Amino acid sequence: MTSVLVIEDDDRIRLSLVLALEDEGFTAQGAATAEEGLLTQRRSRADTVLVDLMLPGVDGFECIRRLRHHDDVPIIVVSARDDTHDVVAALEAGADDYVVKPVAVKELSARLRALLRRARGAVTVGRVPALVFGDLDIRPEAGEVRVRGELVNVTRTEFRLLCELAEHAGRVLSREQLLRRVWEYEVGDERLVDVHVGRLRQKIEVDSAEPRHLVTVRGLGYKLQR
Repeated sequence: MTSVLVIEDDDRIRLSLVLALEDEGFTAQGAATAEEGLLTQRRSRADTVLVDLMLPGVDGFECIRRLRHHDDVPIIVVSARDDTHDVVAALEAGADDYVVKPVAVKELSARLRALLRRARGAVTVGRVPALVFGDLDIRPEAGEVRVRGELVNVTRTEFRLLCELAEHAGRVLSREQLLRRVWEYEVGDERLVDVHVGRLRQKIEVDSAEPRHLVTVRGLGYKLQR
């Protein structure tokens, strides 16, 4: 059974999330602080982690960074803070998704299942005639990305996003299309796409401010070009 760790300092919210997730078929446990959550995750690794940002002591941003430092567990932020700066900062820290309180448990459950499918599933890019874009070399079977021959460390979500764009090389994919194909969301926050594109550019472009391969088509979306 899929396990979820809920790191949330509000006792009422933490307990309600744990009980609701158990009703949805997950096994769930809670932690009231980042320190407790990090220790719990080290002792008994959950399949996915929910993190609030406004934690006492070590805040949610640092909690995510510490989790990500030694664990590739899928992480979803569940927070009342919906400012773009907070969303971007949480995703930059290493979160995979961001849900704003109050939480619709059915939606959260669907996102958890989609995130876990992506984490466990293989990436296949069978229809791409070539995966070499100048100095960018994408190797789906090996799960590798190389730039000028050097291996680049990308997350699973970044890799899926890059492969999806490679499969449609030269064609513009909208943010809505990428949310459906990469995140498996019919409806979602388009900032997820923008932040992951920005992170990918920092890793694969010589100059992320003037990208050569992963380009924006204003008003339409993104495309990968040679």
